[in-house]
Order: sequence, then C-alpha cells, then structure tokens
Amino acid sequence: MHDHRRLGRELDLFDTDPLMGAGLPYWLPDGAVVRHALEEYIREAEREAGYRHVHSPVLGKRELYEISGHWDHYSDDMFPPMDLGGGSGTEQLVLRPSLCPHHALIYRSRSHSYRELPFRMAELGGMYRSELSGVLGGLTRVRAIHLNDAHIFCTLDQAVDEARAALELIARAYADLGIRAVRHRLSLPSEGAGGGKYIADPELWRRATALLREVLDGSGIPYEAAEGEAAFYGPKIDVQIADPAGRESTLSTVQIDFHQPERFDLHYIGPDGAKHRPVMVHRSIIGSVERAVAHLIERHGGAFPVWLAPVQLVILPVSDAQTEQAERLLHRALDRGLRAELAGPEHGTLGARIRAVRLVPYQAVIGEREAADGELVAVRLRDGRKPGAVPAAELVTRIAARAAARGTELWDGR
Repeated sequence: MHDHRRLGRELDLFDTDPLMGAGLPYWLPDGAVVRHALEEYIREAEREAGYRHVHSPVLGKRELYEISGHWDHYSDDMFPPMDLGGGSGTEQLVLRPSLCPHHALIYRSRSHSYRELPFRMAELGGMYRSELSGVLGGLTRVRAIHLNDAHIFCTLDQAVDEARAALELIARAYADLGIRAVRHRLSLPSEGAGGGKYIADPELWRRATALLREVLDGSGIPYEAAEGEAAFYGPKIDVQIADPAGRESTLSTVQIDFHQPERFDLHYIGPDGAKHRPVMVHRSIIGSVERAVAHLIERHGGAFPVWLAPVQLVILPVSDAQTEQAERLLHRALDRGLRAELAGPEHGTLGARIRAVRLVPYQAVIGEREAADGELVAVRLRDGRKPGAVPAAELVTRIAARAAARGTELWDGR
C-alpha cells in the first residue's frame, strides 16, 4: 500500500520543516516538476474549453469576506485578520479562504453584455485555511492551498449546460491522469442546522438543488445525496476519490450559486437593455494541487505517466568511452523539450545505476556495440521490457509523442 508521505520523501518530491510550520509543505525540484506539469495540463485544458485566466491577491479586506458571507459562516476556518495602519486609518486584511469573492469583484469591475455570457474565469491561486494541527497530513490536508478554481458567470438558461460541461471536463482530466472517481455526491445542508452554518434562504437552496439534480440526471451519473456537506452558500456536486486504504475525500466540485451574485450586486445587460442578475457556477477540475499530487503519488506509486514523470529519459553509458555519444543524445532530448538526465559511470556500476532510476519511464543504455554504430541505443522500459536497440532519433521522437499524448502506455500501444 502506497503512502504519499513516505514516497514523497523517498523520491525527493516534497518535505516539511518545523520552522516553516505544520501544514506548509515545500516542493523539491522533482516534485515541482510534477506539480508544474499538472498545472500546465489544467491551464491548457481550460483554455481549450473557453476559460480566460486571471490572477488575484491572496489577501483581502475583512469587509470583502463580510459581504461574501465567509466572515459570518466560515470565520472559524480563517486566519485572524491583520491590523494595518493606525488611528482612523486602521484596516484589517485577511488571508483569503476562497477565491470566489475575488472573482466576483473582477467580474464586477467591467460592464458585461448578455452576448459575452457565459464568461468563464479561471485561476490556479493560493488560499489559506486555519486547519487544526491534529487534522493536518502530508499534502492531503494543508494550510496553504493552491486551488484549481474557476467561476462561470452565465444566464439562468445556461447554468445547467455549463455545470454539465464542467463535469465532462472533470471526467476527461481523470482519464488523462489515471484517477478513478469512486462516487458522485450531491452535498446538501443539514436538516435543521443552526448556528449560522448556512445562509438562511430556503428558496435559494431549493432552486440551486433542483438545477444540480437536473445536471446529474441529464449526465446519467449515479449519485447519492449527503446532508451536512454543502457549502455555506449553496449545494454542490462533489466527486469523491479514495486512497489505497479506502479513505474517501473530495477532489473536484461543481456548484451553482445564486447567493454571491446577489451579495456583490452582479449584473449583465440583457437584450432588453435592462440589468439582469447572472448565475455563478463554481467548478474545480482537480481541486487543490496538493491533494491531486498526493493522490497521483499513491495511485502510481511514484511511477508517473511519461508526461508527469520528473525525469522521462535517463541515459546510461556503460563506460567513459561512450560518454560523448551519451551527451549527444542528452542534448537531442533536451532540445525536444524532454526531461532527460545522464547517469555516467561515476555514479556506480551499470546495475546500480539502473536500480537507482527504476521509476524513470525510459532508460537508454549505450555500450560498445551501440557506440560502434554511432546512432543506436539499447532501450529499457520501466516495466522491465527491453525493446532492443533503436536509433537515438527514433527513441526521442517516440518519447516526445508519448508525452504529448498524455497516455499511460510506454511502447507499442502499451
């Protein structure tokens, strides 16, 4: 059974330091490669789906979160405000617990026509949750979160189609990443919940829940309702995953929100020339980058698909006599944008070097026979297969094609 915390340290992907603080992991070079590859994949998928990317600060005035409702309903999970200035000029700034209020302000900053809708706004941004130390664990529960977030501002008639398209985007991403959803959940408020956990607007809850049921039913996705799991401002669809021990967690979400457009007085100009209230669809394809990477580490046991692997090709000259040819192959691979490294004889015997790079998808061995030809390399695959000697140019082309396809196969359709 794979544990991402153990593997993350063994494979030099991430670590923590008590001086940085609990729940604040840092990324080592190989882990940063995995994270960046995942981020690039998501941004590309979002661009192709018509999203426009923005960037917003991780701080906001307390007043912003009072308007959004976070201060009244979510402040227990927020870090305390920071007082700046003095006297009458004092203001309070808060580390944001959510990107939603910032995106509402960005939408509000410009006038919008119905012709622009749906307006899909995405950001891979930082946010902070004041988690208790007892619940923190590896990358799955952290205090500094980098969320793959997006908000779609649309008409009421567009909301169901946009939410359904978000679910389809989630399914495609899971297929590319090798992630399996264990179930879909319609997360609802607790019956009779008090204490200000949810906004008090029964009609809002009824409308949003009805639309999300329409999304799920129209998509043909089996789901179950779960009370007490809703966001404070509305119901949501949660896509659940499980770790190797069977523990469930939410990775991706889709929500339909009538609350924040009202609170921030958002509007668009309709075909009648009048102001109309948009609907706000929240969606996150892979949730937090931290939790997604943790799941991928455990799912693949550190043997990442080619396109996510920190090192895609390692070149192994048998002796110093083959170093020059190995360096030519290294530069050829780097020029094609591959993540390649050279592990020469100074790193130990050939057997020891092969064992050290066992999780690298492709290993190119260059011995006397290959060097005599000048262009051949002996290929070894991570799964133990040995396709044999192939021209160096062909190997680089094959690896680049596999990486671009974002599949899990290594050779000849596998």
